[in-house]
Amino acid sequence: MSEHFADQLTAAIRAKKTPVCIGIDPVYDRLPADIAERQSMNDASDSTSAIDGILEFCRRVIKIVAPLVPAVKINSAFFEQYYWDGVEAYYDLVQEADAQNLIIIGDVKRADIGHSSAAYARAHLGDPTFANLEDIVAPDAVTVNPYFGFDAVRPFVDICKADPNKGVFVLVRTSNETAAEVQGLRTEDGQTVAERVAVLVNEWAGDDGLVGASGYSCVGAVVAPHNREETVRLRELMPRSLFLVPGWGAQGRGAEDIAPCFRPDGTGAIINASRSVLYAYEDMKYIERFTSEWDRCIEQACKDFIKDVATVAKL
Repeated sequence: MSEHFADQLTAAIRAKKTPVCIGIDPVYDRLPADIAERQSMNDASDSTSAIDGILEFCRRVIKIVAPLVPAVKINSAFFEQYYWDGVEAYYDLVQEADAQNLIIIGDVKRADIGHSSAAYARAHLGDPTFANLEDIVAPDAVTVNPYFGFDAVRPFVDICKADPNKGVFVLVRTSNETAAEVQGLRTEDGQTVAERVAVLVNEWAGDDGLVGASGYSCVGAVVAPHNREETVRLRELMPRSLFLVPGWGAQGRGAEDIAPCFRPDGTGAIINASRSVLYAYEDMKYIERFTSEWDRCIEQACKDFIKDVATVAKL
């Protein structure tokens, strides 16, 4: 039997001694000059040229961070905007991250009515069953949207049941500024929408065959900390779910914000940083140390991120 996803992720966190992942959200206009100025990659108006530059950058980022972190989160939106070239590039990076022995989270935020959601689940989470794609792997886990209810989430969960090394992270509390306009609304019993979704996620997470030896389920949750009281409450409501925590760095969250996402033993969460690490070569504190060595800027920013998270995540 394949290793359970939550067990695999918690083991990878212990092995790397850090509960962090790096988000791969590439923007062509922010690529390092030594990539963007290459003749074959210096035309933002040409999708092939642009995606070649993005791929070169992302491959190198993955190789830089692979010795340091247990996981990467690849945001499909930044690739899909380049149409078929971008979709191919997204899956190319999934293979690259797999070759580096990283846990791969596909940030796809998919869901729909049942039969459409089943197609999304096969496309984004299930490993290909086609004979000509037998060497291709899909992400280990994906993000899903609970707005349609469980019949939209079920196809993803069914894949996890059939293949226990797969996982899902259900959106519960997101990091965007206006999230509270929906997620903060109160139901008749006084719960916020986010808390009600957390109750449902806990029910889904406890289904037969989904909880591993670590005590965590294949069904996790995306939880961005907004205030301590709310985050503590969400942690209480979802004791069996691993938290994927966005918002670090560029979106303003820091060590004290993310502390309540962990259980007292230091487990239960993986913290994501994207722009603050990816574009560290734009930050003067790194430029002053490494000048034009953009790869060393990223490496140091990743190490600094790990060090900051370690102040509250006692492994």
